[in-house]
Amino acid sequence: MTTSRLLSFLRGPTSSPAPTAARRDPRQPQRLSFPQAGEGMRRISVACSSTGGEGEGMTYKGAGVDIDAGTELVRRIRKMAPGIGGFGGLYPFGDHYLVAGTDGVGTKLKLAFETGIHDTIGIDLVAMSVNDIVTSGAEPMFFLDYYATSKLDVDLAEKVVKGIVDGCQQSDCVLLGGETAEMPDFYAEGEYDLSGFAVGKVKKDKVIDGKNIVKGDILIGLPSSGVHSNGFSLARRVLEKSGLSLGDQLPRNDGLTTTVGEALMAPTVIYVKQVLEIISKGGVKGLAHITGGGFTDNIPRVFPSGLGAKIFTGSWEVLPVFKWLQQVGNIDDAEMLRTFNMGIGMVLVVSREAADKIIEETHGSNPIYRIGEVIEGEGVHYV
Repeated sequence: MTTSRLLSFLRGPTSSPAPTAARRDPRQPQRLSFPQAGEGMRRISVACSSTGGEGEGMTYKGAGVDIDAGTELVRRIRKMAPGIGGFGGLYPFGDHYLVAGTDGVGTKLKLAFETGIHDTIGIDLVAMSVNDIVTSGAEPMFFLDYYATSKLDVDLAEKVVKGIVDGCQQSDCVLLGGETAEMPDFYAEGEYDLSGFAVGKVKKDKVIDGKNIVKGDILIGLPSSGVHSNGFSLARRVLEKSGLSLGDQLPRNDGLTTTVGEALMAPTVIYVKQVLEIISKGGVKGLAHITGGGFTDNIPRVFPSGLGAKIFTGSWEVLPVFKWLQQVGNIDDAEMLRTFNMGIGMVLVVSREAADKIIEETHGSNPIYRIGEVIEGEGVHYV
């Protein structure tokens, strides 16, 4: 089945065209609804509607982010620094590797400015780095942040740092230090920028690098909390087009509602403790953090040459925020899968025997999904 057909056969009734009016008054929220999911394959149904006869749907590139250009830059950098390309960089240190990662939270910051939600954006910052380095099996040790603004608002900065401290506690690492830069005239009034840097460690004989992945291994997915911290250039364009307020209501999969702003600002899940616990059970051969590039670009990064993934598209439940994004933006299925995490924030490649054990022992608030298997042939194939 081609990627463009991946979700189309799962769709329920088509919704009416998305409104094109200006952003609504947040004091007058409206409630949105989506077709209810049924059994089996319809659990991952993502409704998509026409967008007022405008023709082609919205794309990440059209929103200003060119994934292919980023891939080309990495290819060129590899000529100068051949060791790069993994989710984290490994540095030999005695009988261990130090594993380092760095990232930001992208244009999710724009929504932080609009919503006034600043106390969780620091969790996103920590998550983006520690989730990367744990893919090597590394335990995060310490984290540093960089906070830059035109004019320092101490109260606002304190809220941001509080989130960073929270993220470090969730990942069992120490906030070792950071840098606060006040740069007049460089940023818009009331805005700031963030980046972060995490370092962890893993024994050399315990490093997870995907080299022993074989055909027939199982892909396990850990659920996301929402959009996490990627794809917001496109998500913000969808929000602008929708005419909705950040205070308008979106349904949740548990039957309750949340606001558009809260759904988009839900902090990135920090997978460190859960992943390290799973690794301790044995059988984990590779891990992929599903960030920019979605399933399509991130999962193949952990495979040896000649192997790919077959994804079972009905094996997990997509959050309503993704249904809304595709519906309003008329976003193609392939674009959704290459831009957003679609409800799965971390993918583990494990042996078939380990998969059965891991899933059987999983219970409580941290579900695990069997979402696919390793196949011959490169790339990601959706069935």
